[in-house]
Amino acid sequence: MDSKLRKLTFPGLIITLGIIYGDIGTSPLYTFSSLLGERAISTLLVYGTISCVFWTLTLQTTFKYVVLTLQADNKGEGGVFSLYALVRRYGKWLVFPCIIGAGTLLADGIITPPITVTSAIEGLREIPGLHGIFVPGNEVVVGIVIGILSLLFFFQKFGTKVIGGSFGPIMFLWFLMLGVIGFSQIWYHPQIFKALNPVYAYRFLTRYPDGFWLLGAVFLCTTGAEALYSDLGHCGRKNIRVSWIFVKTTLVLNYLGQGAWVMAQHKIFIHEANPFFLIMPVWFLIPGVIIATAASIIASQALISGSFTLISEAISLHMWPRVAVKYPTDIRGQIYIPTINWFLWVGCMAVVLYFRTSDSMTAAYGFSITIAMMMTTVLMYYFMRYVKHWPMWVIVIIICIFLTVEFSFFITNAIKITKRWMFLFCEFGLIFTMYIWVKARKIMNRLIEFINIKEYLPKLEALSNDTSISKYATHLIYLTKADSNKQMEQKIFYSIFNRQPKRADFYWFIHIDRTDEPYTMEYEVVELLKDKAIKINLRLGFRVQPRVNVLFRKVVEELSRNKEKDITSRYESLSKYNLVADFKFVILERFLSVENEFSLKDSFILKSYFFLKNMAPSDAKAFGLDTSDIVVEKIPLVVNPVSNICLKRIPFRNHTTKGTD
Repeated sequence: MDSKLRKLTFPGLIITLGIIYGDIGTSPLYTFSSLLGERAISTLLVYGTISCVFWTLTLQTTFKYVVLTLQADNKGEGGVFSLYALVRRYGKWLVFPCIIGAGTLLADGIITPPITVTSAIEGLREIPGLHGIFVPGNEVVVGIVIGILSLLFFFQKFGTKVIGGSFGPIMFLWFLMLGVIGFSQIWYHPQIFKALNPVYAYRFLTRYPDGFWLLGAVFLCTTGAEALYSDLGHCGRKNIRVSWIFVKTTLVLNYLGQGAWVMAQHKIFIHEANPFFLIMPVWFLIPGVIIATAASIIASQALISGSFTLISEAISLHMWPRVAVKYPTDIRGQIYIPTINWFLWVGCMAVVLYFRTSDSMTAAYGFSITIAMMMTTVLMYYFMRYVKHWPMWVIVIIICIFLTVEFSFFITNAIKITKRWMFLFCEFGLIFTMYIWVKARKIMNRLIEFINIKEYLPKLEALSNDTSISKYATHLIYLTKADSNKQMEQKIFYSIFNRQPKRADFYWFIHIDRTDEPYTMEYEVVELLKDKAIKINLRLGFRVQPRVNVLFRKVVEELSRNKEKDITSRYESLSKYNLVADFKFVILERFLSVENEFSLKDSFILKSYFFLKNMAPSDAKAFGLDTSDIVVEKIPLVVNPVSNICLKRIPFRNHTTKGTD
């Protein structure tokens, strides 16, 4: 997103509506109807639930995220990984709340597109003459929902550049509709404003039968708060805060309007119906359903794009296996990850086919988001204490409030486990993948042996000048993990000198340094051996994809343009035509050697790691080298060599048969 759109402007506010508030903005479709369920209508039920919704939006969304968490921006970017990048130096264990928060956020995202689209399509049953056709859960509704979601996922590979510009105006129309139809019903029962008094929330939670356990349904109103923080970088803090005033006002008016209508009509209220659509005038039902469907599609699109961003950041922070990342448009930050796209599609299809109705989906919704919010609270504690240096007593009060509210939501959502057992496998799988990747890389990084470059440079020069050895390549390129310019992995020099002597005119070593900033793109050139060896240090932000082939070519072109490096071919027959020399990458890939004695834990972690690694694209594709000349060398990983081998030598016996006379 252009930095100009991060400033407080009217276009920025409209774009913010289209990007930020899709999830939380569509919650009136199902939140209040889920709270009413089949319960007898009473003042305590209606006023109490609306009061709980209002104060949840105030405490969780407004205070925690809009006011407080948006301050935790990493060079203008937000989200759990951006927050982790700010505080990870203050505790190694903070990686765990980070991966739990990211994993649960991704997993629960599978249910958001189905629940929003299904709720919108079910509104067609309120249109006179269509009640018998669009029955919740029947083949017509399920088929339409599957069709809409399938088209949405199919078009991800083309990006949203063409239709993205309409998201803001559509969501503005959506929120305007929420406010107007809600306010139109308040006239018939203005006493509903009493519900904003927190006393009604307290009475509901303490006096209404099972009132406390209905907090699981109340939580539906704020499920998009995490997404609000994750999209900070697209719109900027000021645009989010100002637009939230408008968004919250329309949301509250709509909830009040639904409550006012129910209080005025409760004697004839049919529980199977959704008050959201019943408060609309009959003549407006068709336009209302169309606008609701469009808003639900936009909400789903925002969630899918957010999932792509989360996985991209996890890859950059070495918390996820490398997967193919594509760029459908030239808009910064807009990416497409095919494996994640179709993973989400399969999950959404399973949700639609299993639950079929929006009411059933709401019963399984919210559990993972409460965990994600609690993990954000843990990371925010470190941000407030070590980054902002706030007084400890202020931090304790804030954290206690958040944890009390979020733990209450967690308990009431935990009873939904039996209704969402299938999601536990998904959540566990995502968190397990991140955990294995983090732990295995720590084990492997401990085993990397770095050696002093200085003592190998004379050997490198001698090899390059040795014409008795066939030239392997004119330019030979290795990727290195060495942060220091004075060191290099021992396995790289082993590959050059021992595997097969790799004679080249010039050697390049590329190191990628991941910064805690999101969009850093810098490089440094260090000459290790004059006219023979150069190390390139690429400094990339955690949201920048490491397309090594493109970045390396850019650096080489600049060096050539500045007359710092001659890249024309060294072969006599080609140099006279000024042809560019050949470049060859050598990729060193590890495999788990059988010559290991593992502990049970390390064995499980490393075997799981290599299993996942084998399922992921090759390093060549992951680093954007699939169009380059590449050689892959397999390097055995020996963590704990087999020892105490008792091999006994027996005396040599001469079995030669003597001849006879």
